[in-house]
Amino acid sequence: MKKVFCIGETLIDFIPIQKEKSLKEVTGFERVAGGAPMNVAIAIAKYGGNSVMLTKIANDNFGNYLEGVLRGNDVDTSYIIRSDEGETGLAFVSVDNFGERSFNFYRKNAADLLLSPDEVKSEWFNQGDLLHFCSVDLVESPMKQTHIKVIDRFNKIGGIVSFDPNVRLPLWPDEESCRSTILNFLPLADIVKVSDEELYFITNIHTEKEAIESLFVGNVKVVVYTKGSDGANIYLKNGEVYEDKGFKVIVSDTTGAGDAFIGGFLSELVSLEVTNENLCERVSENHQRLLTFANASGALTASVKGAIQEAPGKRHVLNFISTQRETTKRGEKEIL
Repeated sequence: MKKVFCIGETLIDFIPIQKEKSLKEVTGFERVAGGAPMNVAIAIAKYGGNSVMLTKIANDNFGNYLEGVLRGNDVDTSYIIRSDEGETGLAFVSVDNFGERSFNFYRKNAADLLLSPDEVKSEWFNQGDLLHFCSVDLVESPMKQTHIKVIDRFNKIGGIVSFDPNVRLPLWPDEESCRSTILNFLPLADIVKVSDEELYFITNIHTEKEAIESLFVGNVKVVVYTKGSDGANIYLKNGEVYEDKGFKVIVSDTTGAGDAFIGGFLSELVSLEVTNENLCERVSENHQRLLTFANASGALTASVKGAIQEAPGKRHVLNFISTQRETTKRGEKEIL
């Protein structure tokens, strides 16, 4: 089975027990495993894929917990390096009455930022594999250089590279350093997933169509544009556009919903015998399947509290899709 390597941060999210309060008002938190690449790796494994976490984890109690969560969710941890350098990064999250989050990060000495290029071997990666990365670990660090090495290796062997910018401005010195770094890495990816909230920030273009078109630079062949409760679109380099309106759910917590979305998308994609050469063809032929499963994955994750490891597995996603279709059919019959 093709491997999906997820490179980047693993951290502890502290989710407030009290909802609709600012961090200064919250008196209790629940500890959960987090970090976007880790969330994606877990989602892919939950949906039956072969996901690999590529990172460095601290030899502390939180690090032990993180590795245990990965193993407990069937993510391949054999490539993880444990280290006495650094410590586990922490993120304190506040959730408003719409389920949206704000963050306070503590990760200046996070172990994942210390993964150096010479600790990663090029022979680990094969042509049929897929790489997924985000922007949090692209700050100036050994890990940024490791990203460059691994992405370059995938580009050389013809693997597929997926990039979710996943903008977290509090982790950057300023907005421009975040934006410019994302724009530097963007052309190295074959697939780019971007949210409606991130599109203008990244492109500095107000018109949605023009902003999305500007993302097709370098290797970019597929842009997946997510719109929250309004679903998502797929844009292909040849101009094809596909839309899915998604699913309406009662939102409990949006933590990990975007990661579940792209995890669902990638898990379905790798099951289609996809290669770098036939990527656009496979996406075009299976656009409805990809979008439906990804949107259902994100919606179900948003409907449960906390971390992605609490999210449903593939069987639950397929049952949810089936139930939603039956409900829609009944509604259409009643209108007729």
